Amino acid sequence: MANTRVPRRPGRRKTDRPNPIDVHVGTRVRLRRNMLGLSQEKLGEAIGLTFQQVQKYERGANRIGASRLLELSRVLDVPVSFFYDETDPVRAPAIPSGFEESPQDGFDNDPLRKRETLELVDAYYDIQDAATRRRLFDLAKALVAAAEPD
Repeated sequence: MANTRVPRRPGRRKTDRPNPIDVHVGTRVRLRRNMLGLSQEKLGEAIGLTFQQVQKYERGANRIGASRLLELSRVLDVPVSFFYDETDPVRAPAIPSGFEESPQDGFDNDPLRKRETLELVDAYYDIQDAATRRRLFDLAKALVAAAEPD
């Protein structure tokens, strides 16, 4: 009797672990999304997907295709290479002007994209002593609380 078994198509079995590159790219998506203060739901809306699909991308469970990666780079305002390299997400360069189709709503006023914020974060983490960093953090919070109207 002939073997009638259909050959398995190439790819990953459900029990196999995700490809480490897919995990790395997904981790970079999550890092940048968090740096911009976006929820998975908001990111999904921006690229026309559900938050569940964003979760799968971020875990590396689903591979991100080239066109989707380009779309993510535009929404997250980083070059595509950001997802593959080890660039610090706080210091990630924005997409050069002229490459984006249109500015993303809400990103123009984002304090996380200002040079002053990045310099402040860099200086904060350059403080070696954890107790000193904590005192600076507490001071900043106290200054904000003191400036709030009663």
